[in-house]
Amino acid sequence: MKTFDKDRLMLAIAGPLLALVSAFVLTMIVLAATGIDPIEPLRIMVENGGYEDVQILIVNQTGTYYLAALAVAIGFRMNLFNIGVDGQYRLAAMVSALVGTAVTLPGPLHILVIVVVAMLTGAFWSGIAGVLKAKRGVSEVVSTIMLNAIATSLIAWLILPKNLGVQVEGSNDLTTGEIAESGWFPAVSMGDSGEIYGFTFIAFALGVVYWFVLNRTRFGFDLRASGASESAAAASGVDSKKMIITAMLISGAVAGLSGMPVLLGETHTYNLGFPVGVGFTGITIALLGRNSPVGMLFAALLMAFIDKASAGLDTEGYAREIGTIMKGLIVIAVVVSYELIRRYGIRRQQQKVGEELAAGHAMKTEKEAAA
Repeated sequence: MKTFDKDRLMLAIAGPLLALVSAFVLTMIVLAATGIDPIEPLRIMVENGGYEDVQILIVNQTGTYYLAALAVAIGFRMNLFNIGVDGQYRLAAMVSALVGTAVTLPGPLHILVIVVVAMLTGAFWSGIAGVLKAKRGVSEVVSTIMLNAIATSLIAWLILPKNLGVQVEGSNDLTTGEIAESGWFPAVSMGDSGEIYGFTFIAFALGVVYWFVLNRTRFGFDLRASGASESAAAASGVDSKKMIITAMLISGAVAGLSGMPVLLGETHTYNLGFPVGVGFTGITIALLGRNSPVGMLFAALLMAFIDKASAGLDTEGYAREIGTIMKGLIVIAVVVSYELIRRYGIRRQQQKVGEELAAGHAMKTEKEAAA
C-alpha cells in the first residue's frame, strides 16, 4: 500500500511539473524562432515580479483566479465540464453591481446582499445547463458555451443607458453606477504599495471549505462517486440527476463569487473594462492543479504572476503578449503531459500486477516443492 501511495504521489507531481517545464521550453523555442531573445523576457518578468506593488497585484489576481478554478473543479469532480464559468462570473458581477448600486444598507448587510445576489445569479445561470443535462441529456459543454454567448449579449443590452446602464460624463464608458461605500469590502493596506482585497482571503478560505466538503462529508463522497461511476453511485442510492443539478448550482454560485474581489475591492461598479476571460483561465488552473485546493492555489499564483509580470514587457521593448503565449502553451502542455502520465501510470500498474502475480506463483511453487 505504501508503494502504491508513493507511486501515485510521484505521478501527481510529475504531471504538472512536466507541463510547466514543457511550456517554458516551448515558449523559448517560439521566441527564438521569431528572432527574439528567449531568455531576456523571462528575466524581465522575474524581475518585475520582485517589486512589492506587482506582488500585491499578483496576490489580488490570484484570489480571483482561485475562485474561478474552484468553480470549474467542482464540476470536474462530478465529471462535468462547466465551460460557462466566465459567463456566470460576468453576469453575476453585473447583476450584483446593479443591486448593490440600487440599495443602501448598513455595511455588513450591504456587502452580504451583493455577495448573495452574485451567488444566486451564477447558480441560476449554471443551473440552466444542469437541468438541461439532467432532464434532457444535453451536453453541458454545448449548453454552457451557448450560455456564455447569451450572457455576453444580455450584459451588453442591460448596460445600455436606455436600459439599466449609466454613461460616464465625458466618456464612452458604460457602467452600472457606483456602489455606496457601505458596500465596499474592507482591504488590507500595504502602505504605499497598495492594498490586498479583503475578499481575496475569503477566496483562500473557500479552498479549505472545498477540501473539507469533498473529502470529509457524505455529500462530497456522493459527488465524487457520481463523477467516477454514475451506475455504481446509483447502486449505492445516489440520485445522479439530482447530483448533476446540485453540482452545477454550486459551481455557478462559486463562479458568481469570482468577480467579488475586483467588484468589492477596486472598481465598485461593473463597466466595459471589467476583466474578461477569468473563467477560461480558471479551467487551465483547475487542470494544472489537478482539482486539488493546494495545487490550484499554486497554479492560480503562477497564472497571476504571468499576467502581472508580463504587463511591463512592452516598456522594455518586448510584446506583453508573450505572457499570453506562455499561458496558451501551458494549456497545451497540460493536456499532452497528463495523457502521457496517465498512460505511463496504467503501464506501471500493469507491471506491478504482473510482478505480484509472478511472486505469488514463485512462492506457491516453492511451497509445493517443499511439500
